[in-house]
Amino acid sequence: MLLPKRTKFRRQHRGRFKGISKANTIVFGEYGIQALEPVWLTSRQIEATRRSITRYVRRTGKIWIRIFPDKPITERAAESRMGSGKGTVSYWVAVVKPGAVLFEINGLNKEMAYKVLKLASYKLPIKTKILEKA
Repeated sequence: MLLPKRTKFRRQHRGRFKGISKANTIVFGEYGIQALEPVWLTSRQIEATRRSITRYVRRTGKIWIRIFPDKPITERAAESRMGSGKGTVSYWVAVVKPGAVLFEINGLNKEMAYKVLKLASYKLPIKTKILEKA
């Protein structure tokens, strides 16, 4: 699973879902998945999507993951009292804004690429759109 090797600070504020993504075009591959809603994608969800794409692409194509989970999400221990600071880091998320391109692939024909990305989009908890390089 994806997570940073090291960070400057162990814990972060939650932040807000505001604005649209500037990384909204295909840069590396020929086809891609674009997010249409704001979400925190966990490293587990990213890995599940990557595996579903890899199963079909194999050696014929290449995959680019355009997002990285660099935000730590903390959780308090069960039945712990209020106070005594913030909880420990439980998992990592990537902050995704609407319009962000999440994954890109190349080396597949159009029908196969659409099929693969459609299957991959089922692993994601948001509405997505399949893009083609203009």
